[in-house]
Amino acid sequence: MKTLLTTLLCLLLCVTFASAGSLKGHVYDQKTGEPLVGVTVVMDQTKLVALTGLDGSFEFKKITAGKFTLHISHLTYKTLTKEVTVLESDNPALNIYLSERSSKNLSEVVIAGGTKASSENTARKLEQKSIQVMNVVSGQAIEVSPDLTVANVIQRVSGISIERSSNGDGQYAILRGMDKRYNYTLINGVKIPSPDNKYRYVPLDIFPSELLDRLEVYKSLTPNMEGDAVGGVVNMVMKDAPGKLSLNANVATGYSQMVLDKGFTSFDASHIQSKSPYEAHGKSYNATPADFATGTLDYKNKNFAPNLVAGLSIGQRFLHNKLGVILAGSFQNTYRATTSTFYKNDMDTGHYSVLTSMQNRQYSEQQQRSGLHGKIDYVFNENNKLSLYNAYMNLQSYQTREGITTNFSDGIFDPVAGNAQLTFESRSRKTTQQIYNSTLHGDHHIIPGKLKLQWSAVFSSAKNEVPDNTTIALNGVRNNFKETRTTVENNGTNRRWERNTDDDIAGYLDLTYTARIAGTKVDFSAGGLYRDKQRSSFFNNYTFRPSNINALYGKDFTSYTDIVWEIQNPGGAVGNPLTYDASEKTTSGYGMFKFEVSELEITGGVRVEHTNQGYHMFFPQGEDRPTGSQAYTDVLPSLNLKYELSEHQNLRGSYFRSLNRPGFFEIVPSKIVLEDYQERGNPDLKRAIADNFDLRYELFPKRSDQLLVGVFYKRIQDPIENTIRADATRPQDQYYSAGNFGTARNYGLEIDYIKFFSKIGFKANYTYTHSSITTSKSLRIRDEKGDVKTIAVDQTRPLYGQSEHIGNLSVLYKDIQHGWDAQLAGAYTGPRIVTVSQYIDNDLWQKGFIQMDVSVEKRFRNNFSIFAKAGNLLNTPAEIFIKGTDPANTNMPGQGKANETLIRKEYYKQTYLLGVRYKL
Repeated sequence: MKTLLTTLLCLLLCVTFASAGSLKGHVYDQKTGEPLVGVTVVMDQTKLVALTGLDGSFEFKKITAGKFTLHISHLTYKTLTKEVTVLESDNPALNIYLSERSSKNLSEVVIAGGTKASSENTARKLEQKSIQVMNVVSGQAIEVSPDLTVANVIQRVSGISIERSSNGDGQYAILRGMDKRYNYTLINGVKIPSPDNKYRYVPLDIFPSELLDRLEVYKSLTPNMEGDAVGGVVNMVMKDAPGKLSLNANVATGYSQMVLDKGFTSFDASHIQSKSPYEAHGKSYNATPADFATGTLDYKNKNFAPNLVAGLSIGQRFLHNKLGVILAGSFQNTYRATTSTFYKNDMDTGHYSVLTSMQNRQYSEQQQRSGLHGKIDYVFNENNKLSLYNAYMNLQSYQTREGITTNFSDGIFDPVAGNAQLTFESRSRKTTQQIYNSTLHGDHHIIPGKLKLQWSAVFSSAKNEVPDNTTIALNGVRNNFKETRTTVENNGTNRRWERNTDDDIAGYLDLTYTARIAGTKVDFSAGGLYRDKQRSSFFNNYTFRPSNINALYGKDFTSYTDIVWEIQNPGGAVGNPLTYDASEKTTSGYGMFKFEVSELEITGGVRVEHTNQGYHMFFPQGEDRPTGSQAYTDVLPSLNLKYELSEHQNLRGSYFRSLNRPGFFEIVPSKIVLEDYQERGNPDLKRAIADNFDLRYELFPKRSDQLLVGVFYKRIQDPIENTIRADATRPQDQYYSAGNFGTARNYGLEIDYIKFFSKIGFKANYTYTHSSITTSKSLRIRDEKGDVKTIAVDQTRPLYGQSEHIGNLSVLYKDIQHGWDAQLAGAYTGPRIVTVSQYIDNDLWQKGFIQMDVSVEKRFRNNFSIFAKAGNLLNTPAEIFIKGTDPANTNMPGQGKANETLIRKEYYKQTYLLGVRYKL
């Protein structure tokens, strides 16, 4: 009996498995064909439930053969019921299409905004349909990424590496091996000014990433775009009003591992005066020590400083979807620390620089980053729409830097005995950077289907303020490895005020006329812009020394606040090149056409830009040209071709001419002493002109997947680069200056790959870039008489900032059913030149490095989620070096690697963040 029951059970199981099948399928948007994520598929008779994955796929496994009813539902789509028959095997995959729920309010006006505008599918569609070569990072991808600022987000884009600040976070973007100076930045398509006191490039770390709907990077230009981009254009598309009430709030806290390990040093900035005594009391005022706050010299240490990140956005449409309102804000208060070793060097008659000193530095930096943006748009009818956009970004930084300098060249240095002459240096610095933009924009169809007018009236302002930047230095000695502070270094204390503003008033006008020529629809566009840019820069410096120059540390004073000071220049040193006014007036116009012939789309035309740039020095110091200007006109043609090989394949080709204007301070003919080098302006500096070519193959097999393979070539005439030079009359005096260097070439290959499976996704890109520029370098030799002589030698090298190899790989996990999102993101940046030396073979290189970050989010059914982010997991140091070494450097501390001279090495360690989000 037992044997019989066992046999019957086995037969039953065999029959069951034999008649069990599986059912797979995909769910798409009926109108766009996009795969839909998070659609619920219910199999009625079994009560089985599946949710579509990242590629719109679902699957039911081990289903008994038979007829079933599927219910397919989603909040924003009509529920669909479908009868299916499951066979024992070889069930064909189902393709199911859902249509959006009907809305009586949307029949009149189509609104592009909300979550769909920030989706991955929309990003891929924009890349596919765009006129020019571009890449897009969606708001959806930004939200689940480990990145908190736009500077860190942009490193995920192919062909882009980032230049990092002293705390290890990204700050500036380098596009296709072209330094940050060769790119410009937009907010919602409008150029914004820079808060930098010398240059025009915008620091991207001032922008919180959560304010973005998406991030667009244009790698080719059309005639209706401003022409001063060689590498590309960064466009931050901010959040827009959604079709229904939307609320997104988050708060998180965390810490920096370096702060936890090394502690954090701060100072009291509460009593810092924004204006120097010179500004506050007048030109004839003689400052006294009582005019200066003591808090900048009052250092405090703490062991733990938690980070705080918070954000809120709320938006909705009213009045039958005619009025849209969105308001979003973000606040980040973070503490970071950095350990750094820096070597000063000098050139002798050898082939490579000789190290003269080493400074061990400890940075502590608190950053308070806040952003606020709001937009109101009103749709009068299907032909007229107005919008008013305002954005305000503020980044406040409180940084202390403490360093111990070991002098190698004074005859006392003996590393074996532990003897050296030391300098103990401290610096406290508060920096405030602000960017404000207000844009009134109008869209009007004057003759529907025929004539369209777009216009923008823009006011933008950028500000940078560094009040009471305080440095102090003490003499010291190391005897038998014991370090002792002694006296205050003569003139070793400075209090410095720096401030600059950059105000733009601009007007944009675009007119498009549509006609049919020989049966082909052709869009003719014309328009232009006028911008008046006014820049003001102020600098004032006070030098101090102690009343008792022989006062000893530990005896006469134990802290910096105990020292009694005398001011060497009570009137302040305002006679400085950073006290100047500058202006730039840009007038441009363009003509453009666009039409399609069969599968070929052609967009071309020409842009003409006239630039009038000038400066006025308030306190010239014998310069030949204290006031100057330069005016020039450039004709910039462009042509973009897109051939549709099939519904999901494109072949693109483009050509455009562009320019790069000098920065404001770069043409002011005077000098300023920086911390490591002197810097001088060059009034003869010319703009650079570039011819740019692109060819790219595009495959979009599914709406969320892509394969992009492209090549590019750039020829730059009179490229602008900063180099370290030696004074003609005093070769021992080195300075940093910009110059034009012949003709440079830059070409490369870009590959983008995105693939989503049910729960797993991969994003990968790789860029190979090769550039070359030949410049004259110096070589110091001794002639037959034994005298030092400098000769000129030509050398070919890569462009400043260009890495030969750049790669990104992100692995994504998304479980809709259980509410999980995870991402592991890695970025590799190959070696690159970070400082160009005057001397042959002495350029400073940054070693290749890998950045690894991770993020995880768990969503719950009540609209809440918890998330965690961790950055710099591998703690890869930033290393700056010279390719080669002088024998004199071999036994120096921290040196010893064959054929390398270490110049700088910095560690930042990991950062961690844990938070909660509410999303409606």
